[in-house]
Amino acid sequence: MTFDLEYNSERTLMIIPEYGRHIQKLVDHCIALETKEERDKMAKAIVDVMGNLQPHLRDVPDFKHKLWDQLYIMSEFKLDVESPYPQPSKEELQEKPEPLAYPKSASRYRYYGNNIQTMIDIALSWDEGDKKEALVFTIANHMKKCYLNWNKDTVDDAVIFKHLYDLSDGKIDLRDSEEALSESKNLLRKRSSQGQNNSKNYKKSQHNNQHKNRKR
Repeated sequence: MTFDLEYNSERTLMIIPEYGRHIQKLVDHCIALETKEERDKMAKAIVDVMGNLQPHLRDVPDFKHKLWDQLYIMSEFKLDVESPYPQPSKEELQEKPEPLAYPKSASRYRYYGNNIQTMIDIALSWDEGDKKEALVFTIANHMKKCYLNWNKDTVDDAVIFKHLYDLSDGKIDLRDSEEALSESKNLLRKRSSQGQNNSKNYKKSQHNNQHKNRKR
């Protein structure tokens, strides 16, 4: 008795390997069916089986739409059936997404966080005046606090002003300002005080929970 061995290198390509070779063969068979009625019936059955094989996709928006798109992809867009969704084009699905722009703070001064750039942009949108000046110095003090949290226990205001100048693309310039930021020790004291308060609140919560448990 002899057996004909079929090697993977000799088999047809699986376009979406996650579904396995049997699903790909069903799709190929569906394409070859003569009548549209037969193809429609089989295509719906294949989509149902695909859904059972990928249960995690049920939480994805447009779950069924995604399955039908994958069916067309596996048929190399040769499948002529009635779909509940518009048939996608090969060019549409192969189109590369637009690259995401990295926040400026992520590329330069990560320790300030991404929200600092939003704050700076808001400040730049305000008209000149006392309110804008107050906001700018609030941002600078926040940056100083972030810098101290990340780096060390002291920092020169000139460093913060230089970073603010860079992040605002040169539109906010405090480098010649005579007004000083909050002292490092005051910012550090706030940080220490917040940490102690959080610790006290946690211990108090633990104590109350233990007291309740004893009553039970």
